[in-house]
Amino acid sequence: MTLNNQKNIFIQEELERRILHGLSCEWEEARFILVPSYRERFHKPLFRLSDMKGKWGYWSGERNEICMSRALVLNHSWDSVCDVLLHEIAHQFTDQILGISNEPPHGPGFKRACHLLRANPKASGNYTLLDQKVLDDSAASEDKIMVRIKKLMALAQSNNQNEAEAAMAKAHEFIKKYNIDILERDGNRHFISVFIGKPALRHFQEYYDLSFLLQEFYFIYGIWMPAYVMDKGKMGRVLEISGTVQNVKIASYVHDFVQRFIDSQWDKYNKDGRLSRYRRTDFAMGIIRGFHSKLRRQNNKVKDEFALIKIEDPLLKEYTAYRYPRVTNISGKAVRRDKSVLKDGIDIGKELVISKGISKKGGKKGLLIGNGA
Repeated sequence: MTLNNQKNIFIQEELERRILHGLSCEWEEARFILVPSYRERFHKPLFRLSDMKGKWGYWSGERNEICMSRALVLNHSWDSVCDVLLHEIAHQFTDQILGISNEPPHGPGFKRACHLLRANPKASGNYTLLDQKVLDDSAASEDKIMVRIKKLMALAQSNNQNEAEAAMAKAHEFIKKYNIDILERDGNRHFISVFIGKPALRHFQEYYDLSFLLQEFYFIYGIWMPAYVMDKGKMGRVLEISGTVQNVKIASYVHDFVQRFIDSQWDKYNKDGRLSRYRRTDFAMGIIRGFHSKLRRQNNKVKDEFALIKIEDPLLKEYTAYRYPRVTNISGKAVRRDKSVLKDGIDIGKELVISKGISKKGGKKGLLIGNGA
């Protein structure tokens, strides 16, 4: 065996070790949603990875083991992994706590376990993973309003600032119309919850500012959730957004677009490298604030009967109240800002236009609108 092969095997083994540790940490986190009487009796199983086909994971009562697909954990996003993991934890709970053995695998007892754990009863077999749902940019996955929004995003690439601004404003108007139409029809709608950005032990203030912007203008609900940070081997936090698949796609795209815009503008602004990471936060917060004021100004200019309506989806509110039963507010300490850097960021943010033009495919979500026609 060559030295390179040995090194690759070591890297693979170390990665899988971290993943197994991550599954263990996520199991602990999932358990805390249970009432104490269940939580105290529910004990951690063994975890294993396997090259399985036809399923993403399974629970083995005989082995007291949750086995996860190696292809899943190596090639898909961590929220997709956790979605499947929680499904298998529900099987464990059905078996060990509810003591149900005379029902079909996905029978009433299992559904009760899923309800208690906030698990997805469908996350098994040939289930379409979360990142696959969000990355699905095929024509079959789109409705007419989404196709129209994508075309307007394409027009927003115009080198003419006025044309680009008008196209982005029209796209936001269509997004609003889409959500008003949903509420008017009052039909059943499916919500999903996905991670955007990366789990980390610490997030700077601009990440929270951007999450507030997404909630205000893009019809999603956002919350900072515990999540495993792979490179640190510890639990950290990540932004999880909930909404219809269409709104989650748009919000994910905007999130990544704004982040990349901030990166590119900061490289220009700090080309000599003299400014610190804290000044980058000032600059990024400025860009987000400038863009926020622009979106609010555009909203106020809309001359239609819905212009002053604050759109709230009662079914999304019900969904998030169930999914997140224990929500706490966290406040950080005040930090001194460089007002000149902040102002420069605000000025640049006021010129930001969200357009179709960044595209990416693969295991990570985001940057979706650029993939289609």
